[in-house]
Amino acid sequence: MSKHQQIRKSIISVVSAVCGLVLIGAGVARAGGPLSEEQILNALTPPAPPIAHTRTLSLPPEQDPDQKNFIKGLRSNEMRPRGLTLDERNEVADIARQRPAVDLEIYFDYNSSEIAAKAVPDLMNLGRALTNPNIQGGVFLVGGYTDAKGGQDYNQPLFERRAQSVRQFLIQNFRIAPDSLVATGYGKDHLKNQADPFAAENRRVQVTNLQSKQEAEK
Repeated sequence: MSKHQQIRKSIISVVSAVCGLVLIGAGVARAGGPLSEEQILNALTPPAPPIAHTRTLSLPPEQDPDQKNFIKGLRSNEMRPRGLTLDERNEVADIARQRPAVDLEIYFDYNSSEIAAKAVPDLMNLGRALTNPNIQGGVFLVGGYTDAKGGQDYNQPLFERRAQSVRQFLIQNFRIAPDSLVATGYGKDHLKNQADPFAAENRRVQVTNLQSKQEAEK
């Protein structure tokens, strides 16, 4: 084997090792690398309301009262030992589709809810973004997703625990109010890429700005 071939083989081995790291859904890192604090903040910041021709601010539409009450119920029950029910998971997913969100890659140890050391810088960026004055005080959903591999009975409890691990990390390290973070696991429900159920983009943590501080206070 030539020296060039040996170098190429070594590079492939390194790439394969990186790809073997486990995410919340056992995926691989994006080519573009982790998101910065600023990128996360921009993704989770609701768009500014347009300025009317009368030079007065045009207020954003009111959040649906049923949605507000549902989110309020989630916040008041955030310390309950069980996870969200199937109906609750589906309802919060419907709300999340209409809200600012960002997909992140959070690494875990294999078959574990222990956050891997590699994931800490990404979670620090997330924590700093969530405590930025522009969005601080809102209600955020931490959802764990995977692809179509594996059984739901096995995946669901694992992703529940992993989502809770992310939530606890943010509470402990950034003093975010516990009732401002709702965590749940979706397993392979709500695939991002329906056309390719096994695509890597389906394996992710999605953080969603469910409700701004201003909406929660109304």
